[in-house]
Amino acid sequence: MRSGNMVIAEGGGPTVVINQSLVGAVVEARPFPQIGRIYGARYGVCGIVNEDFVDLSAETRANLEAVAATPSSALGSTRDMPDRAYCRDIIASLKAHHVSWLLYIGGNDTAESLRVISEAAEREHYDLRCIHVPKTIDNDLMESDHAPGFPSAARFVAQAFMGADLDNRSLPGVYLAVVMGRNAGFLTAASSAARTVDGDGPHLIYLPERIFDKSKFLSDIKSVHDRFGRCVIALSEGIHDADGTPLSAKLAGTVEKDAHGNVQLSGTGALAHILGEAIKSELGIKRVRGGTFGYLQRSFAGCTSDVDQREAREVGEFAVKRAIWGAGNGSVIIRRTGDYAVDYALVNLDVVAGKTKVMADAFIASSGSDVTPAFREYLRPMLGSFLPQSARLRGSAIAKVLNRQDAP
Repeated sequence: MRSGNMVIAEGGGPTVVINQSLVGAVVEARPFPQIGRIYGARYGVCGIVNEDFVDLSAETRANLEAVAATPSSALGSTRDMPDRAYCRDIIASLKAHHVSWLLYIGGNDTAESLRVISEAAEREHYDLRCIHVPKTIDNDLMESDHAPGFPSAARFVAQAFMGADLDNRSLPGVYLAVVMGRNAGFLTAASSAARTVDGDGPHLIYLPERIFDKSKFLSDIKSVHDRFGRCVIALSEGIHDADGTPLSAKLAGTVEKDAHGNVQLSGTGALAHILGEAIKSELGIKRVRGGTFGYLQRSFAGCTSDVDQREAREVGEFAVKRAIWGAGNGSVIIRRTGDYAVDYALVNLDVVAGKTKVMADAFIASSGSDVTPAFREYLRPMLGSFLPQSARLRGSAIAKVLNRQDAP
């Protein structure tokens, strides 16, 4: 029977619930007698190479549960992509610490890193079980109905746009906000979740699954503004022109990439600013405001989906079960069953690693600037309990007496 130590690491962008997966895995692994110690690698694969481990076996259950409820990556994270030399150092460290199981929590780039590590282990005839535990606010993992981290981030985006829309309703103008999502627009689309009646914002939603046309964009805004006297817009950071170049990269002039080759997009705030200036100059609308959600949507404390918490915990638990009882490496996926329930399965790392799922055409309105009811039905169960609802005054207008023609 396989025996040894287990290492758990976290990779990529943090989320509100990633530590639920970490703690779920630790608590699930503790009773298995074949597991000696459970180590946490600080800062992902960097920590493995540097032998920067913490002993998770020594943590009290009370502290683990407190950590589980804390946003962001408790172990720290990384975006390093291991090459062959890097992998040799990883394997040497894992062997030195008698590691038989490696769990890596993260998105598709993390899955790609784990796939490379697993292949390096095979080349060295090292019996290492590698399990990818899903996590990403982008919701772009292949095979999964959705990914842990997305529902809570989607809840934040929905609530943030509810607030922005209410603000815009009281002081009318144009407001646009840029939301994370390089190639997949799920998170930007979640801005629609808090709409309840006709006229609620966001009125326009632009996704990377559709070509962005500036002329149409301005025409859409004018049409909405003419109708409602205001306009709220959700923009994905990954919107691009016909040749596929992200608008953010064009505006920035220089392109910065991470170790996985991903272009850094909305961090500068340039997209919201430039488009806001275009609205002012070309449409003559004076009150225009723009913003970029940035890191806020990843680990915003106090805005967590209880469904997301539960599922993030369960994928960590399931990963340990498959690591101990399964027959090979793989990536945990979430499958939707019924309305609403989920179950979990393990698929080959190749299916998920380095690949991107995008929004289905059925989720995007024919206008290209909104989502369909099908998307909102897909999203709603994941957002969790007690999603805030706005209300408005019902009283009828009082007839004018003076009927002044020169009133502002």
